[in-house]
Amino acid sequence: MSVSETKKSYHHGDLRTSLVNVARDLIEEFGPNGFSVAEAARRAKVSSAAPYKHFSDKSELLNAVVSDAMDRLRGDMLRRRDAHPAGSLEAITALGLAYVDFAKSEPSVFRLMFGVTEGHEDEPALREKGEATFGIVIETAALCIGAAPNDPRAVKAAYLLWTVVHGHSFLSIDDKRKTSGDELSDEQLLLAAGRGLLFAQ
Repeated sequence: MSVSETKKSYHHGDLRTSLVNVARDLIEEFGPNGFSVAEAARRAKVSSAAPYKHFSDKSELLNAVVSDAMDRLRGDMLRRRDAHPAGSLEAITALGLAYVDFAKSEPSVFRLMFGVTEGHEDEPALREKGEATFGIVIETAALCIGAAPNDPRAVKAAYLLWTVVHGHSFLSIDDKRKTSGDELSDEQLLLAAGRGLLFAQ
């Protein structure tokens, strides 16, 4: 995109999105602390002052990257879950696969989402998005065990599932997976976890 095209996009309100996308790429290249707002502006082909019309500082830009990541993750979780029958083991597995796949495709952003840098953990809007994403897991687990979403059993099941998927995601992106015998695929592992945690007699 040329400078003139970028400036035109800016006037149509697209610079904010462009900066979030550029920052996301920079985070994957250099980590959340390894780039500056000025570098994001350079990549977006705008002046170094332009980002400050949308973000007060680097922390606010990082928060926007996290917010966007949460939206994309939640959307993918829903799309993949809804491709399977409600209440099925395949539906709960699809949620987990969406989570793991996101972690593998954007490992630095994934780490940022869970507090690698300070500043976003006390943001109410981000906290609400995190709770909404976990709410999808509760809702799906509740359907699997035939309970209401506010049933403590559903909340417990969702938490157990999340710990497995979350831990597996970090072990995967940190290249610390260890198995005995044949290597388990992500789907095999998540199917086994879902079956064991939700459908064990």
